[in-house]
Amino acid sequence: MKKSAILAAMLGLVFAMGASVGSAHNTPIKAYWAASGTFGPFNIRGLIPALPADRARDITIPVPMWIIDHPKGLVVFDTGNNVALNSPGGCEKHWSPGQCGFLKPSQKRSDVIDMQLKKLGYSVDDVKVVVSSHSHLDHIGNIEMFPNALHILQKVELYQAWWPEKFQRGSNAHIMADYDGARDFNYLALDGDFDIYGDGAITVLNAPGHTLGNQSMRLKFADGHSIVIAQDALWMRENLEGFPAGLNFSVKTYFESADRLKAISDLEGAELFFGHDEQQWKEKGNRWYR
Repeated sequence: MKKSAILAAMLGLVFAMGASVGSAHNTPIKAYWAASGTFGPFNIRGLIPALPADRARDITIPVPMWIIDHPKGLVVFDTGNNVALNSPGGCEKHWSPGQCGFLKPSQKRSDVIDMQLKKLGYSVDDVKVVVSSHSHLDHIGNIEMFPNALHILQKVELYQAWWPEKFQRGSNAHIMADYDGARDFNYLALDGDFDIYGDGAITVLNAPGHTLGNQSMRLKFADGHSIVIAQDALWMRENLEGFPAGLNFSVKTYFESADRLKAISDLEGAELFFGHDEQQWKEKGNRWYR
């Protein structure tokens, strides 16, 4: 009888643990795909030089940001272009004239992350975690708006931010003024993937190649479906066809990360969201996913 009771107790514990683990994947989250304005129009081959000339076209692309509502705290994935671009002559003052002339940013004040949050009923003070996919000007531009949040980056990306490689300094993709005031923020410096709240709902995916510490994200919703947010690991659909983005730390590592994200998407039946795909943004931007 005692052995039976012990066995029953052990089985009960196993089933309880299984139920706990299973219920952890039912966390009710929702995610909003926003944009810090647009870049363009310009020829797509300015970003994807390997694309054949007969597929060249002018594009106007989104500058993506994600706002993720989790019961344990609000998460922002990328903070877009700096708000300074909205002041008179702000682009030329904050960025280099070369970047302004090529990227042709169009950003209304209502596009900036603080106003996007306000539109959805939040404030910057509500944000518990800020994940920056990498340290380029269109992804980390407003990090200084969140001094009280926990900031999650790959550790090597923090080095890249304050000491970018010579060839990337020449591109002016890093704007030190975006994050000079953020040196003493609270950082969680990663070396790989990370499950933010430990329940499988929001997972940072290490996806180097575009930069040393580029990262993407996977969201799992309460009904069991997932989405993969590539950001600059995959700019556009053309990248999946073997045409790499034009600014990469390592093209080899870039393709390895792209293949990994595609595999995760395929295996989980997860929709893959590109970083700067014009058509996908037109079809799916400015809306909630849950």
